[in-house]
Amino acid sequence: MNAAQPLADLGPLPMPSAAYEMARMLAATSPVVNETLDGETQLTPVWEHGDVHSSFTAMKGHVVTTYHGGERAITLRTGSSRHEGRARPGAISLIPSGHAGRWDMTGPLRVSHVFLGEDRLQHCAEALHAGKTVELLDRAGFDDPVGAGIMQMLSAEAVSLAQPSRRLFAEQAVDLLCTQLIRSHSSSSPVVPARALRGLADWQVKRVKDYMREHLDQPISLDDLAGLVRLSRFHFCTAFRTATGRTPHDWLVGQRIARARELLGDRDRPVTDIALSVGYETPSAFSACFRKLVGVTPSEFRRRHALELQDL
Repeated sequence: MNAAQPLADLGPLPMPSAAYEMARMLAATSPVVNETLDGETQLTPVWEHGDVHSSFTAMKGHVVTTYHGGERAITLRTGSSRHEGRARPGAISLIPSGHAGRWDMTGPLRVSHVFLGEDRLQHCAEALHAGKTVELLDRAGFDDPVGAGIMQMLSAEAVSLAQPSRRLFAEQAVDLLCTQLIRSHSSSSPVVPARALRGLADWQVKRVKDYMREHLDQPISLDDLAGLVRLSRFHFCTAFRTATGRTPHDWLVGQRIARARELLGDRDRPVTDIALSVGYETPSAFSACFRKLVGVTPSEFRRRHALELQDL
């Protein structure tokens, strides 16, 4: 190659492997087992990482994640799409091969991964869809007890794949995982009627969410929210969860804590005042809820935030 040849003439740079890019984004090397399964598929046992507020580039291979204990709000942005979910047992997250975006989540999180090769996925798709290529969908903390259960089995086998019986079990479990991903998280997943999927019309969801945001400092009852869209309390709760994947209470609490995180950046503002401004009558109730979702107390969060600013 001519040393003066411009980079643009070399074509696109190869995509990094999923395991490499995840390690870069998480600022921690995931404990991938040495043995690689068929189709360049790799596993990790259960491990723990901290906060993630980082972008990732397009990767070679799919990243499938499940969660082991605890619960955290997580956000995945890919292109113009924003996906919100809960990192908790029974849920999975999915970054398809070739997708770039950004993760935002607060640790600590106990996780396990499957770095799934594209060829392995498409080999299963050929058997299920007569050679039709499938594309996986972005997922963030998406409830899937079946997929999460398979992932848990794989994390247990990831301790060592050197034993023939363990490797055979893991290979068959990966095939099961591919089947579940194709039937529940791909372009070939069964189409659900739009009305059944949403539960509420888009304008109803927007009206309810806007009302919550505008009244974070006030008591908000189910009757208040149901009345906005002229539904009974029972029907409203079911429809809101169908539309958003979360209960009205969970969504409201998430908004209150997100607003509190912003306000804690003002070091001159008392924590008691912040608690009242996001709808908590006592600092103790606010602190308990904040710690449950964020993992640290409001005061500790403020201290860490101040240290991060000093390092900039």
